Amino acid sequence: MLRHLIFFAMALGLIFTSCQNSGKSGGQAEGEAADSSDMAQFADDDKFKGAHETPMELKFEGTGQMIEFDTPDGQKGSAYALMAAEPTNNYLFVIHEWWGLNDNIKAEAERLFAHLGNANVMALDLYDGKVATDPDKAGEFMQSIKEERARAIIQGAINKAGEGARIGTIGWCFGGGWSLKSSIMAGDKGVACVIYYGMPVQNAKEIAPLKAPILGIFAKQDEWITPEVAQKFENLAKATGKSVETHIYDADHAFANPSSPRYNEEAAQQANQVAWAFLKERL
Repeated sequence: MLRHLIFFAMALGLIFTSCQNSGKSGGQAEGEAADSSDMAQFADDDKFKGAHETPMELKFEGTGQMIEFDTPDGQKGSAYALMAAEPTNNYLFVIHEWWGLNDNIKAEAERLFAHLGNANVMALDLYDGKVATDPDKAGEFMQSIKEERARAIIQGAINKAGEGARIGTIGWCFGGGWSLKSSIMAGDKGVACVIYYGMPVQNAKEIAPLKAPILGIFAKQDEWITPEVAQKFENLAKATGKSVETHIYDADHAFANPSSPRYNEEAAQQANQVAWAFLKERL
């Protein structure tokens, strides 16, 4: 028992150290604790913005449709939805990058829908209709997002899925962190959580309600969501009794985005195969 308590304390100490150090390249002062709850801490970092070149144009013709649903704050949320041919309680929430719900994310939702076969896919719009096409505007949108509103949209989607829903989540960068938060919010309904190079939660209290197993996909050359951040999160997840699997690829941040010049086809294909198998097994 004593050994478990010591390991838990060490894991939390390492997470706190990571929280301090991970902010340095994001414009944080030396020794100042970064706000590790989301990616907004990096929005004013010119190097971070430079790592997110304007997405290449995509000729997209999808089979899904935009839907609306009620949110607990009395407003409406929206998502790009693809519904399975046969009724199912399996749902996958897809969370966009800092650009917003653009055609690239819709195309990814289509690919995931085709691969899973037996799940309803909802690509949630946490920006309420705003889509950026340049890094400055994307950073502005990411900084302006209100946690309460984003959580209301996610809760609205959970309510839309229904009482018996089995919910998986997946997201990239900004959406990677929100994929984890969505799975935490899903509680007992959560069955799978995939994080692509997103900032994870960094304390035991936040992760405690999580029931879904986690697949973390990170990049060795990422200067923001570093391998150290990934390792500290894995330590925290294991110390708090969560199921976690982490893969780190020799690639850069945003390596899995086919609309980005930083797209690393080999690493992306390997990571996607792992993610698809992880989701397929659980949905």
